[in-house]
Amino acid sequence: MDKKITKRKHFEIFLLVAVFIISTCGLIYELVAGALASYLLGDSVRQFSFVIGIYLFSMGVGSYLAKFIKKNLFDRFIEIELLIGIIGGSSAVILFLLFQHVEHFQFLLYFFVFLTGCLAGMEIPLLMSILKDRVEFRELVSNVFTFDYIGALIASVLFPILLLPKLGVMGTSLFFGIINTLVGIVLCFYLKDDLVKPKQLKLKSFGSLLILIVLLIYSNDILKFSENQLYANRIIYEHSTTYQRIVLTENKGNYQLFLNNNLQFNTKDEYRYHEVLVHPAMAAAKNPERILILGGGDGLAAREVYKYPNVKEITLVDLDEGMTNLFKTNEILVDYNKNSLNDPRTTIINTDAFIWIKNNTKQFDVMIIDFPDPSNYSLGKLYTTTFYRSLMQSLDSQAVVSVQTTSPYFAPKSFWCVNETIGSIYPNNQAYHTYVPSFGEWGFTLFSSEMKINLNRVVNKVDGLKYYDYDFKKLTDFPEDIAPREVEINRLDNQILVRYFDEEWSKI
Repeated sequence: MDKKITKRKHFEIFLLVAVFIISTCGLIYELVAGALASYLLGDSVRQFSFVIGIYLFSMGVGSYLAKFIKKNLFDRFIEIELLIGIIGGSSAVILFLLFQHVEHFQFLLYFFVFLTGCLAGMEIPLLMSILKDRVEFRELVSNVFTFDYIGALIASVLFPILLLPKLGVMGTSLFFGIINTLVGIVLCFYLKDDLVKPKQLKLKSFGSLLILIVLLIYSNDILKFSENQLYANRIIYEHSTTYQRIVLTENKGNYQLFLNNNLQFNTKDEYRYHEVLVHPAMAAAKNPERILILGGGDGLAAREVYKYPNVKEITLVDLDEGMTNLFKTNEILVDYNKNSLNDPRTTIINTDAFIWIKNNTKQFDVMIIDFPDPSNYSLGKLYTTTFYRSLMQSLDSQAVVSVQTTSPYFAPKSFWCVNETIGSIYPNNQAYHTYVPSFGEWGFTLFSSEMKINLNRVVNKVDGLKYYDYDFKKLTDFPEDIAPREVEINRLDNQILVRYFDEEWSKI
């Protein structure tokens, strides 16, 4: 009798461990889908919201469908485990390969999310049906859901901290697909006396494992192939950090940087953008010695700042350490930013600028704000009245600030929304724009901490610029097609800018 009790206890513990692994894998597939959607489609808040909603709904559908499985429960449980491993594990590979070839890609992505969630939703009800005659119901429910939630917690912690930076999206999904399949294989041997078709299940299990291992071995080659389809030029560097996918391409001696599939600069014409971003502010400042750059992890804005001999220090705040390390160490990129990030006068702080600026007490003479476009709410907060108001304590009494403010041609509402938002805090603001061939017409806003400063004046000037000639006024004329629009102010509680941006750029 004691042996039977011990065997039953071991059986229960074994299946609960399986629940823990299954729930961890299930949430990982959900997080992989969300990360992949944000990389390829943008707007991470929307994509994660859709993915989570569809995944939870599909789990409910799976739970409902599980009640129709009444025979050979052990066999069905293992088969579902293998299906989740194959579908969830290979989903990132398939989606990367099809991104350029499927017209309505998001529906394909959501289909994979639904299918994976549906299968995951079947597992717990099936497991409870298997254990119901072996374990007291109250203890059964408590144990199953305890292990399920613990697995979910561990997955949510490991994914951004360890898995995504080390394995990437594709490697993570394949790795956990293999784990899912290994659970199926172990179950085939552990439950051999309870299975109806053990040989067939073992064959399916080892076949699934082989497929996933081969995909994992060649995952880097598959990723390179898919990204070569995505980017027209030759890829010479790719890396996934905690925050973004960084890709550097080359074409005829020119280099292009992409973050999450969005072009950040082309070395052929980036000087136009960075000269117009930096030099109007440096020219108008009374004594630009202490400079703050928010964003600008590529060091190109810092390169322009250091052309002024009286600059004593630059504090650069950029969220992604992977980005700044790349531009500190890559020989090609260091050559373009003139080693500005390794200059002893440069202090790099890798943190969220929104939080850092609120706690900063040091004042600066010039501030250069070079954030990515407000394509999602985490970036949109950096263009709100709350953020611009928090800049005040970091500005010297006569400080000048320049901000990149997206394209007044492709996204006029977005552009004027940023300008009006700044103007609601700093009335002495001036919108301006220039043409950058890789981007088209691009916009900026210049403003000062005091209304009396003349933004058109030239106090400081350097020679040798390729494009900007210090005639700031000619950059302030806006033809009718990019003239001011009636827009709302972007506040932290409404984030209207993100909606403008999504609406306008989705039409391009």
